[in-house]
Amino acid sequence: MALPLLRYYLLLLSAVFHHHITAVYSIGVNYGTLGDNLPPPTQVAQFLKEKTTIDRIKIFDVNPDILRAFAGTGILVAVTVPNGEIPNLVDVGYARRWLDSNIKPFYPQTKINYILVGNEILHWGPQDLRDKLVLAMRTLHNALNLNGITDIKVTTAHSLGILESSDPPSLAKFRPGWDVGVLAPMLQFHRDTKSPFMVNPYPYFGYGPGNADFTLFKSNKGIFDKYTRRTYGNMFDQLMDAVYMSMKRLGYGDVDIVVGETGWASAGETFEQPKCSVENAASYNGGLVRKYNSGRGTPLMPRKRFETYIFGLFNENQKPGTIAEKNFGLFRPDFTPVYDVGIMRGAGGVIVPVQPAPGRRGSGRPGGQARPALPASGKKWCVPKKQASEAALQNNINYVCSQGVDCQPIQPGGACFVPNSIRDHASFAMNAFYQTKGRNDFNCDFAGTGEVTFSDPSTGVCKYLS
Repeated sequence: MALPLLRYYLLLLSAVFHHHITAVYSIGVNYGTLGDNLPPPTQVAQFLKEKTTIDRIKIFDVNPDILRAFAGTGILVAVTVPNGEIPNLVDVGYARRWLDSNIKPFYPQTKINYILVGNEILHWGPQDLRDKLVLAMRTLHNALNLNGITDIKVTTAHSLGILESSDPPSLAKFRPGWDVGVLAPMLQFHRDTKSPFMVNPYPYFGYGPGNADFTLFKSNKGIFDKYTRRTYGNMFDQLMDAVYMSMKRLGYGDVDIVVGETGWASAGETFEQPKCSVENAASYNGGLVRKYNSGRGTPLMPRKRFETYIFGLFNENQKPGTIAEKNFGLFRPDFTPVYDVGIMRGAGGVIVPVQPAPGRRGSGRPGGQARPALPASGKKWCVPKKQASEAALQNNINYVCSQGVDCQPIQPGGACFVPNSIRDHASFAMNAFYQTKGRNDFNCDFAGTGEVTFSDPSTGVCKYLS
């Protein structure tokens, strides 16, 4: 057997048998504040402590009102450094001043467990922040040590856009350039500091008519990975093992993994149906909680229980984007559950099944109609959503064409220059990005402005990649 092939199979065998047991955690939640009808933080802290089993929250800033409100509750709080602060944090003096202003006034009365340096920086950029991210993390860690604070870990959250591919998990790897240039030194930092690698897996973005049960923790035939001979019963496990294998390829399979965000919208626009529904949100988040409580891991990490933060705590009526973006919450602003996933105290951890809406008969489609089958080709393309604004689509074009994707066809004289409209040019560019960056459904998200289609958008001489 050739040496590279032997090394590959040894890597797979090691992945199957190498897993570790970590401390027991309760489910956490992301506490967003983009709403004009949300309760004050003091009421939120009291509610979580007295009425739920949630024992940790993650916030997207260092909101002093929230940090004060959670003092003395025993609930862990993960805070986030604004993306724009990253260049400043490479200076240890600045990092110490940042801690003096944002952490030390509340610590240790408030149990801060993580400081996230930015959010999804590799995915969204810009390049200057990517280049300085790891150094900023190291410098902030050193500043914590200089202040005698050793129980707050430094990390950052990643979208799964960091993966070049995720299916099958055994062949997954990080995107070239980021793998060695950023992620390897970052994983070394995590190993050195015993801090976790945080990822945001969203099966929600991979939902399609042919895989609904697979994404929603419902009974299905599963997907077989012929290289590890493991069968995946849900997309969450598939994505987590893809992350794990990508880490292992770089030699960092021992670094702990934390789920920073995952969730499902309970309502959406007409074009976001049937994906966005109370039934589906309850099925996904309820399945996630059941899986967590069972202690079951993934096929490659069978005894691993991931520290997990569901997105999100409340429906947020001022979030930008579609109706779905405003409806990821477990609770309404008056603290009533949107649906029950078994996290309320006194409920015995029992998840109450959500009844299908009248006329759905449990199928997720009106009148109990069967979901349409996938086309025989199995091909998919990425196109803009109908409601996406021209400004957002122009930003998508600018982003894609700065990422090494060939945009020549939409330049004057190119095969796809006509029709000469922002929407048509964005459609070609977004699909080119999707096809060349891994064909993962999250590669077509574009901040909620893209969607996957099974209909070929090619026209005339303009042929879309597939």
